Amino acid sequence: MSTYLEHANMSVPDVDEAIHFLMTVAPEFKVRKDVSTEGEDPPRWVHIGTDESYIALQGVDPRHRPANQNKYVNFGVNHLALVVPNLDEVVARLVSKGYQPGMAGEDRPFRKRAYFFDRSGFEWELIEYRSDNPDERNTYD
Repeated sequence: MSTYLEHANMSVPDVDEAIHFLMTVAPEFKVRKDVSTEGEDPPRWVHIGTDESYIALQGVDPRHRPANQNKYVNFGVNHLALVVPNLDEVVARLVSKGYQPGMAGEDRPFRKRAYFFDRSGFEWELIEYRSDNPDERNTYD
């Protein structure tokens, strides 16, 4: 077995909106666990994904957002990437639900990428691979 990312943990201002975005990208995702912890911190947490991997969402008060969120300059997560089976279909679903594209994607012979922001301002990279060959998929030219 090789090492792989089992989950990512994100603090979000609106757990339900994060679930909506992720279910739009990946309708096959399921909410594995949804816990409300009234009076505790975080007040709610959710695991959403597949049986093998998931994203942990922790609800936080949106007023706790850092003052300067300049991505790619400050420390922190810039984006998370999800591999999707058909990028054009996912993009169409996102656009139809009013989600905004992020930076320009790319269309190469062995992969295609698009970037979108959810309504909380998190950027997501969506990637469709057109090859099973790692040398083709991971070309850096």
